[in-house]
Amino acid sequence: MQRYTAAILSLLITLVSLGQSSQWEEVEKDFLLGKVNYAADVRFKKLSTSICTKENAYLLTTVCDSLEKMISAAKESEINFKVISASRNFEQQKGIWEKKWFARKSQYPKGLDRAKNILLYSSMPGTSRHHWGTDFDLNSLSPQYFEQEKGKKEYEWLCNNAQRFGFYQPYNADPLRTGYQEEKWHWSFFPIGALLTQNYLKQIQYEDIGPFSGSSFAKEINVIQQYVNGIQIPPIQ
Repeated sequence: MQRYTAAILSLLITLVSLGQSSQWEEVEKDFLLGKVNYAADVRFKKLSTSICTKENAYLLTTVCDSLEKMISAAKESEINFKVISASRNFEQQKGIWEKKWFARKSQYPKGLDRAKNILLYSSMPGTSRHHWGTDFDLNSLSPQYFEQEKGKKEYEWLCNNAQRFGFYQPYNADPLRTGYQEEKWHWSFFPIGALLTQNYLKQIQYEDIGPFSGSSFAKEINVIQQYVNGIQIPPIQ
């Protein structure tokens, strides 16, 4: 059985005490697939432009509140974070995916190869953690950014402090992890994200994924197990 840090356990206990965990134990398929209107869904909260580079960006209210606390704590160490991508619904993810699908056609004429190339960093619509309001990207989408002085300092702060607020890096550099390349900018709220991951693996079948260009390759690539489930669980600290 996986063991978690005291901070993560504390957050899980808090969610249970508030009666918030049970609502994530069984959620509708449309929610898991990103077929959500975040602005009209009372479970979501709009992010302030003080912490986000985009207007009309949303996360689950519990996630947003924890993120605001983390960003405030980081400022005390002269570390500044801005959300550059928050919740994305199916249609938004489809737009990202299909833009890459058609742009890379000449480079990867075989659909299977093209899909695998896009999947290095981008999810198929209906399979993204960004659908759930638990995940967000911070500061930059460039791997090189987090290897340089400013970005490296920000990443080190996250590694040392994010779990205190319930966040972890699902796509890390663990060679045993499957799926996407490492994403130092992508952080997830574990207490709810873990329940939604379990929900997804239990409820979603390949016939639920689509339609979009290249969706026929989802089963062949095994995106549910290799990508949706290709995450790193927070380690013991």
